[in-house]
Amino acid sequence: MAYENILYEKRDGIAFITFNRPKVLNALNRKTVEELQSALLDARDDASVRTLILTGAGEKSFVAGADIGELALQTPVSGKELSLFGQGVLHLLETMGKPSICAINGFALGGGCEVALACTIRLASKTARLGQPEVKLGLIPGYGGSQRLPRLCCKGIAHELCLTGEMIGAEEAQRIGLVNHIYEPPELLPAAEALAKKIIANAPLAAKYIMEAIERGVEMPQEEGLFLEATLFGLACATEDMREGTKAFLEKRPAQFKGK
Repeated sequence: MAYENILYEKRDGIAFITFNRPKVLNALNRKTVEELQSALLDARDDASVRTLILTGAGEKSFVAGADIGELALQTPVSGKELSLFGQGVLHLLETMGKPSICAINGFALGGGCEVALACTIRLASKTARLGQPEVKLGLIPGYGGSQRLPRLCCKGIAHELCLTGEMIGAEEAQRIGLVNHIYEPPELLPAAEALAKKIIANAPLAAKYIMEAIERGVEMPQEEGLFLEATLFGLACATEDMREGTKAFLEKRPAQFKGK
């Protein structure tokens, strides 16, 4: 598929997805979300892809929100359908079994913040600004922000950000747990790639099970989450990667994982 609104590249086990509408600060319209879905499906089904990096084109913005012109035309029926479609794409990103790193290189507002929330790990440049400003338009978050934000940070933080619609800087985002690390702008993508390579060096099936244990377990009572962890631990014990990893450790050599 030829993409108009994103750049999609695969190299060294990493799928790079870059939102590429810099004239409108990479705002999300329906076509952009459709292209994101296509790229995610390709990355999910490509065994050579081990992790993803999402970022924005230009120096100002990751994704500055939704396309307001498109939003203004929504009806109750089309608005619900638009929200459900976007939620489905971000659910795919969150549950595809491959870690995703969001490199937030500027504004991450509204839908942009929601894309970041659906990623596994978030890195930010010092110039990043994050927020859920939908309330200023008479709207609420529609791509999962009202659900992922309180789970990631806390209910009080989510209420404050969504009810005021105010933006926060990278340092405050790190303080509340919204981003993991902050970098100078030129260092952001190299840091994301370095982190991706650390993940790729490990066993891919174990990584998949870790993500499943965390993503599903956090929604469960702890006792049920522990049972899920034990079940996935047992599955990991049945893999060739587990045999290779333990053997390599005992033989004091690097492991050669095959994802089997």
